[in-house]
Amino acid sequence: MYIKPLIISLAFITLVTSLFANDHADLLKKLPEGYIQKENLPNSVAIVPKAPAPASPRQKLDDAIAAAAIKLNKTARFKLAAQDADLHFPQASNNFACAMGKVISKEKTPRLYQLLKRAGVDAGLATSKAKHAYNRMRPFTLNNAPICTPELEQALRKDGSYPSGHTSLSWAWALILSELLPEKANTILERGVAYGESRIICNVHWYSDVLAGRMMGASSVALMHDNPEFIEDMKAAKAELANAPAPDEKTCQEEAKALSITLD
Repeated sequence: MYIKPLIISLAFITLVTSLFANDHADLLKKLPEGYIQKENLPNSVAIVPKAPAPASPRQKLDDAIAAAAIKLNKTARFKLAAQDADLHFPQASNNFACAMGKVISKEKTPRLYQLLKRAGVDAGLATSKAKHAYNRMRPFTLNNAPICTPELEQALRKDGSYPSGHTSLSWAWALILSELLPEKANTILERGVAYGESRIICNVHWYSDVLAGRMMGASSVALMHDNPEFIEDMKAAKAELANAPAPDEKTCQEEAKALSITLD
């Protein structure tokens, strides 16, 4: 029962950015349709800097931050990073619930639920060109430290690290949700930053992967705003959120405690 959802998840998240370079037409058909035509997706090779060269100042910074992240692998923050890595819905739709003060669901907020799926496809696929241009090795392949999703290790070894697809789509979500709930924008964006940092704490991405991922997430959202369907879905989603329920208080307290453990 677990294998099929995992394959779909890899297509949608961890490996969604590599689908165009491989023969995975069957998996592509299972993805929701995004808002941006595939030929019009932002060009990650043109937008992000080149991946850091070995022994360069940028790589040395990546190495130092990765070493700090390894020290968190037995903490509540590592556990939260593993939760952030799971982009199956409905879990994925509520990684921002505490920051929003709202719970997203297929039943109560159907337009927003689908909007996040579609936006996630665009933002994830937007990292594809750079991922394959640089085919960067992930931190765990060099430091041999644990990752937060060991069941995905073999797939991740074959998937380029730069930019981070998880970060791209999660930053896109943060931007979209902060636009829908401007009164909560600071907490939503703060959670979006932490979401990207989860990829470092998971030991599957470098710091520079995350920075580049945020660039691609923002680039994707900018292009989505040119799509009339996106604009209409945003209007409907904003109306839905007015009556969305609040998240569980205990869960949010536990999340806040985990987020207090930082890379500093």
